[in-house]
Amino acid sequence: MRDVAEIAVIGGTGAYQLEGLTELEEIEVMTPFGSPSSSIKIGSFQNNRIAFIARHGEEHTIPPSDINYRANIYALKSLGVKRIISISACGSLRDDYAPGDIVIPNQLVDFTKDRKRTFFDTGLVVHVSMADPFCNTLSNQLYEAAIQTGANIHKGGSFITIEGPRFSTKAESNLFRSWGMSIIGMTTSPEAFLAREAEMCYAAFAHVTDYDVWHQNEESVTVEAITKILHHNKNLAQETLSYLIPSLIDTECDCHSALQSGLTTTNQGISTEQKKKLGLLIDKYIS
Repeated sequence: MRDVAEIAVIGGTGAYQLEGLTELEEIEVMTPFGSPSSSIKIGSFQNNRIAFIARHGEEHTIPPSDINYRANIYALKSLGVKRIISISACGSLRDDYAPGDIVIPNQLVDFTKDRKRTFFDTGLVVHVSMADPFCNTLSNQLYEAAIQTGANIHKGGSFITIEGPRFSTKAESNLFRSWGMSIIGMTTSPEAFLAREAEMCYAAFAHVTDYDVWHQNEESVTVEAITKILHHNKNLAQETLSYLIPSLIDTECDCHSALQSGLTTTNQGISTEQKKKLGLLIDKYIS
């Protein structure tokens, strides 16, 4: 593992690069799980080294179901990243979370069907705790930074991830509302779960772009509407980071030891092949 950057930003729809980085370098990383969505940009931001990856590729060529989430998270881990800020577009499932607002969610529901959700899918059993899927410490720090921008920020709420790439039907949207969901998107699962397995702090910076399709007085969600809101909010993430980065303190977090009580397979039962493949994640517990 190379300690290149301790903080990473994953850019979603409309966020294909991070402005304000200096001393920029581009790194191609190959992982045991294949290639990440894009090269990883490393640059300096307020005297801190930041890593950036475009979740959908630099030209938005990768749909939600085909994103190699495992490769993205593993690649960031291999560069020494400890904290991840995820930027994503989302639809609102409540009246008080309006288009243009920012949400820092605290809960997550996975309604996807066809994705690899774990690094430990064969030969090594791990049961990681996901009771609180977003890092409380990092989410709180992100919220405190975001409110300084003057934008309308909401702290908390349940984020449901659907498979995509299609948008919801009205029946589905109303079902999710009846479940108490706050916002809806297509990429936070399994990204947050994999970050926890990799023992990295993970917080979401979700841009509300629309009211999904449930709202009687608003037009149904369209790509055009999403793009318009994201363009309007394009500087919010950078401004938030400018407040967040100086406030971050390198303290230990429970996220950084998430596997300690989750490894179930005995050391003797872990094959040499699995130790080699997953050493980056498990070496400190089996050596």
